[in-house]
Amino acid sequence: MNAIEIKNLTKIYVKKRLIRSKKFLAVDNLNLEIVQGEVFGILGPNGSGKTTTIKLLLGLLFPTRGDCFVFGEKVPSLLAASKIGYLPEIPYLYKYLTAREILHLYGSVSHINDQILEKRIEEVLELVKLRAEKDTRLGEFSKGMLQRVGVAQALLHKPKLLILDEPFSGLDPIGLKDMREIILQLNAEGDTIFFSSHIISDAEKICDRVAIIYKGRLLRIINVKEIEHGKLEDIFISEINKADAGK
Repeated sequence: MNAIEIKNLTKIYVKKRLIRSKKFLAVDNLNLEIVQGEVFGILGPNGSGKTTTIKLLLGLLFPTRGDCFVFGEKVPSLLAASKIGYLPEIPYLYKYLTAREILHLYGSVSHINDQILEKRIEEVLELVKLRAEKDTRLGEFSKGMLQRVGVAQALLHKPKLLILDEPFSGLDPIGLKDMREIILQLNAEGDTIFFSSHIISDAEKICDRVAIIYKGRLLRIINVKEIEHGKLEDIFISEINKADAGK
């Protein structure tokens, strides 16, 4: 079974002006299939439609046309949502709480049983390498540590699919390495990982396949194992240039 199916997905934003409205095509007839158990990245410059695609997949936005399915369940639905763990590009975390407290808050909101939750908090903190800092306030955390807390909260309910929006953005080399290792460990345990990024080198290191999107359109899907190491950036730039030349 596919973890994700995106069929003819289109999103048009309508910006209302005083005299007339202006339409903006954010996602243009996108079709994707993500196989259960793979690491799949969508790559594109800023403004290419990556975040809009993710929000449509999560049911946070409604498409103008087309459909999204998560493990066969049409989005939006509570069943589909229950199978997804989500890390936004900028996770909103209360800086005055400790790592353990923020995870307990999110777990309570998700109606996870208290006894199960306490054990699960320890498990996810261990996985993201923050168990020693569990009683440290988030205001003292680095950007990389906050990202790891964000991943931890996304994993509390043991989702089958983890969706990450720009998980590498703003991280230093140590933070990048930690995030890559977390994603690969989760994938080794059977989880499907779907993430957006404009950092091509990190996507190349961990992805099974990547999709290049630009101005809302799918340009190409690449099996990373079938290309020479280090060539993904050249392919990416070439595809963007060809798309611009074809205007």
